Parts: sequence; C-alpha cells; structure tokens
Amino acid sequence: MSRSSSLRIDATDIARIAVFAAIVAVLGLPGGFSVFGAVPITAQTLGVMLAGAILGPWRGALSMLVLLALVAVGLPLLSGGRGGIGVFVGPSAGYLLGWVIGAFVIGAIVHAGGRTPTWTRTSIGVVVGGIVTIYAFGIPVQALVTRLPLAETALQSTVFLPGDLVKAALAVIITMTLVRAYPRAFRSAGLRAPRAAADADATGGASATSATSATSATSATSATNATNAEATRDDAEVS
Repeated sequence: MSRSSSLRIDATDIARIAVFAAIVAVLGLPGGFSVFGAVPITAQTLGVMLAGAILGPWRGALSMLVLLALVAVGLPLLSGGRGGIGVFVGPSAGYLLGWVIGAFVIGAIVHAGGRTPTWTRTSIGVVVGGIVTIYAFGIPVQALVTRLPLAETALQSTVFLPGDLVKAALAVIITMTLVRAYPRAFRSAGLRAPRAAADADATGGASATSATSATSATSATSATNATNAEATRDDAEVS
C-alpha cells in the first residue's frame, strides 16, 4: 500500500472518522473519577485504542484531532462534561495530545505493511500506542502543570495502569472479532477483505493454469507440425 493511497480520504472515510470521534465522546458520558485530584480516570482511551486499531494510523489520529477541535470550541465532550480551550492548559493536556499520537502509533503497528491485523500486532499496538505513548506525553505535562517532581507524578499515574490494561484487552478482543465478523470495517486502513484476497489468488491461479495449458498446447502443435513435415520430406525423397 503506497503512502499516497493511505492518505486518500473519501466521503466514507470522513463518516467513519466522525463516528470514532463520537464513540470517544460517548465513552466520556459516564464521567470519570480522580484519585489524586489532577487527571480523571475515564473509559475514553478505549475509544482511542479502537480508532487507531480499526481506522489505521492517519485516519485514527485524524478522528482524535476532530474530537479535540470540537472540545476546543467549547463542546463538553470530555469526561465529566469538560470542554473549552482551558483543558489544553490543564493537567490533562499532555494526555489529550497523547490521544492523537497514540492513535497513530496503534494504527501503524496494527496495520504494519497494510496487513490484516493479528492478535500479536494488535496487542502490541494498543499497549505501546494506547498506554506507553499516551503516558509518555501525559506524565511530563502533568508534572509541569502541577509542579510536582516527574518521578512522583509517574508513580501517581500507575493508578491508571490496571484500568488501561483492561481497556487494552477489550480493544484487542473487539478488533479481532471485527476482523473475522466484518472485515470491511478495515477498508479505510487499506486492507483487502480476506474473501477478496482469496478471490484474487484464485483468479491468479486460474490465469496461471490457462497460460500453462496454452503453452503446452502450442508446444504440442509445433511438435506435430514438425513431425508431419519430416514425414512429407521422407515421402518425397522415396518418390
């Protein structure tokens, strides 16, 4: 899959990007709870993981950008009904940026080489992109805003880890279920549906068989013609 084709976006892709932005917003409706009073624990990172795993790197990241743009203009789409430009200068700012980068990393790993997602790559992708990458952006910014030492902030952030691992497991299960039940869900990631790939392989095999048969027939005809010509020449010499 070429890079230009992976960046091509049509009306269907726009709709899918909007759907995943909405999914993340809906996952914030139950709200969240904060252990240390800074960054709330929410279900929204599950949506981030699914966006990257299903839409692929570019479209997954774009869906998060759409969500954050709506938040920036004041829509209360984050957990607890938060919205407005103020959230981008608060303790959660780094985590929000991590959503965009994390979705891209997830998609890049899960869909590496334009291949169909596997259990291994999907598991690695959601952990590296959905947990490690988001923490890598979120923890330093949280430490900067709260004026706490980085080590202490990182230690406090471990309260997110059990929940994030559960969300990662759910994201893997949902993604791999879709791969089997509805492979067209991954169309925008540049993947061929398994049946389409099988049909293409079957067509290629049939073409190869036809070409082989045609070559064999041509060789047999040439051999027959040569034999007939030789016999005619022998008859002429006898006469």
